[in-house]
Amino acid sequence: MKTKHRDDEELRKLMNRLNRVEGQVRGVKKMLEEEQYCVDILTQVSAIQAALNAFNKELLSSHIHSCVVEEIQKGNTEVVDELCESIKKLMK
Repeated sequence: MKTKHRDDEELRKLMNRLNRVEGQVRGVKKMLEEEQYCVDILTQVSAIQAALNAFNKELLSSHIHSCVVEEIQKGNTEVVDELCESIKKLMK
């Protein structure tokens, strides 16, 4: 399994984004329990998807600027194929 050390600032930003998403998901669960209107719940789910997309964009950018660049500098161009596959999965 590959690992990646993140500096404190990057880790803080990513964790903050995930904490917000987690809070939003808990909010949707509460909305369901309270039998709130479907469209209102769908609106919140859309906000969760947008928040996850923002998380993915930040993590992908970091990955490209660090992991991908480092591997290419080492001569490992296979990392580009891995990156392309990752992007395909994100764009489903």
